[in-house]
Amino acid sequence: MKNDYEGVKKDLLKLTEEFRTLLHAAHNQAGMVEAVVGKNQAACEAIARQLNENTLRIAAVGPIKSGKSSFVNSILGGDYLKRGAGVVTSFVTRVRWGTALGARLVFKTWAEINDDIDQALVLFPNLDWHTERETFDIRNQAEREALARALKTLSPDQLVSRDARNANSVVLTSYLNGYARVQSLIDESPAVIRFDESRFGEHRDFAGDDDLAVYLKDIQLEIGSPYLDRHVELADCQGSDSPNPLHMAMIQDYLLKTHFIVYVISSRTGLRRADIRFLSIIKKMGILDNMLFVFNIDFSEHDTLEDLRNLKRKVTEELAILRPDPAVYSFSALFNLFRHEADQLPDKDHLRLEQWQADEALVAHSDEQSRRFHDDLQGKLMNESALLLLRNHLERLLVMGADLSSLLKMKQEILRADEERAAEIVSRIGANRQRMAQIRSVIKNTLDGGIHKLRKEMRADVDRFFDPHSTDIMRRMTDFIRSYSVPSWQEHIENLATAGFANTLYHVYQEFKQALDGFIAESINPEIFRFIRDRERRLVEYLHTVAEPYSAMVEEAVAEFQNTANGLGIDSMPEAVAARSLLPGLEMIRQTSRLQLPPANAAMRYSAKVKTEAIMRLGVYKLLRGFRKLLRKPVAAGQGEAIRALEDGVERMKKETERSLLFHFKDYRENIKFGYIFKMVESASVQITDGLLARFETYESDLAQMVALIDNNQSVKAEQEAAFREIAASAELLYQHGLQLRDRVCAG
Repeated sequence: MKNDYEGVKKDLLKLTEEFRTLLHAAHNQAGMVEAVVGKNQAACEAIARQLNENTLRIAAVGPIKSGKSSFVNSILGGDYLKRGAGVVTSFVTRVRWGTALGARLVFKTWAEINDDIDQALVLFPNLDWHTERETFDIRNQAEREALARALKTLSPDQLVSRDARNANSVVLTSYLNGYARVQSLIDESPAVIRFDESRFGEHRDFAGDDDLAVYLKDIQLEIGSPYLDRHVELADCQGSDSPNPLHMAMIQDYLLKTHFIVYVISSRTGLRRADIRFLSIIKKMGILDNMLFVFNIDFSEHDTLEDLRNLKRKVTEELAILRPDPAVYSFSALFNLFRHEADQLPDKDHLRLEQWQADEALVAHSDEQSRRFHDDLQGKLMNESALLLLRNHLERLLVMGADLSSLLKMKQEILRADEERAAEIVSRIGANRQRMAQIRSVIKNTLDGGIHKLRKEMRADVDRFFDPHSTDIMRRMTDFIRSYSVPSWQEHIENLATAGFANTLYHVYQEFKQALDGFIAESINPEIFRFIRDRERRLVEYLHTVAEPYSAMVEEAVAEFQNTANGLGIDSMPEAVAARSLLPGLEMIRQTSRLQLPPANAAMRYSAKVKTEAIMRLGVYKLLRGFRKLLRKPVAAGQGEAIRALEDGVERMKKETERSLLFHFKDYRENIKFGYIFKMVESASVQITDGLLARFETYESDLAQMVALIDNNQSVKAEQEAAFREIAASAELLYQHGLQLRDRVCAG
């Protein structure tokens, strides 16, 4: 993944630092106005910070066992990530370049762990002891032991939901099993531990062991791979067909931060229903276009190259239903990895590599497709994202350099001129300054009005989107809850006699929660993300629409200033950057604002009141049965009271869930509105205003010093003129270097 990006970035950082040094000299040696120098130095610091923070994120996604970890390892050129990690891994493993091999693990807090457990314990049977406390505390030995005993009482049916292990029972068991090994690492705030090169392999124990992985909230690996650029982050995501719907929400959170997605499909299985479902979700989110597909070849599965091509052709046709002309690359990630590790492979894997290498046709095909994939991915990343950001930073630097050079030349001319001519220069520059001040006031007032209007529009859009009475998305969620029917009533009725009422209600609840969580992850969250992304684009487009007419006024004002200077015999720097090109785009605004969307995981808080009321209903029905006996009225046989109580419990559970979800989404709406959208509006408006008006401030702030120069004596003037001349020459040289660097960026 090597390219000229790092070289351009390094040169731009060097140019930025040189300009900062020049500004310091302009202030100390030439007496440039502190306000002008300070603002430009702050801009340089912001450019340097953003360049160093700029990270291009590439997510590897796909179903379990498709070869995502092998793919990431093959990119890195070594077996760094755990391959075949457990399906309950609750985080994305991120990889960045580092000077030394290392792993950084971030653990959940005690509060987060106990909250996870409390959520898994809602309607959990056999926990009467727990009613004395509001919340579970895993640090309490008696509570851990009681929970362990309660888990052992669960029947096999209660450990399975939708033909997979019940996610809640897995979470509870994992927390209990892993407690002894991690308790010393957990704290009231997120604990961070680092493994250096000598202990790097230990991170795999956490990534591959469910009992330890459940305690983590983040893993970042730092690898000094020659195949990984310093500005790139690779991420190995959970399997998109994980039985836990919350994993889908976590994948969605990361995908919203990525610049590109690589979807890995195994040639053993081809495209499955789970793939179509996940790709449909990504399409709903509006990010399907930023995707390449890797058809990950298993050499042992294909007798001939033609057999492989036929299967790839079929997969490509199926993908085209969702994404026209999908870019599909067929190569073996494991084969590429084994070749990187040939000297370190165990005997079994070495024999596999030799066997694969004997198939020259497949090897040649895989190698050619690997090269194409890397070239195309690099081209898309560089052309569509990173180079645009580099150019934006560079053009800002060019403008500051041109303005500094023009100011210095004017001051040189004032110092060289006699008193009458110097006064004329200051007078004519002052007239231009007044014109600029008027334009500046008009622009600022117009933008302020536009921002006020935009905030009102955004507020109305967000409120309407989350209003259960006016939009489809919330109505669909409540309809899902209200129309939900227990899929196997007869099975649950049969379990009443053997498992008891509380156990049966818990099993019903787990089925319901699994179904609802899946519906939210697959149908609701994508719509929310798409809405937010549409609002982001709308706010940037709106502010650009308001600002662009004034960018022409800025250009005219600057051109008028330069014409005045030229008319006075003062050479000005040729205008190389249009004002409208200084308006930041969406990517720049996101990067500068450092805002994070609220997490996709709708942390539903279902009240244990559901269980209490269901059991009370059971008691009422049993009491009624006793009265009927006394009155000698007919009484239903068997589990009639329990069945009616269970039916009422399910209805109560659905109503309580609907209430809690509507409350949650009301809170979520406010977080999106005030914590993200409004802050994005403010950040965008500040950046756009600065982009337009920064040049005015430079020229306006320096006029008073120009007047003061006239009154200096000749020896002081000569000394100042020499300083201005030296710094102006340096500024012009830096400007020329900037133009050359821009040519490289444009060529890229």
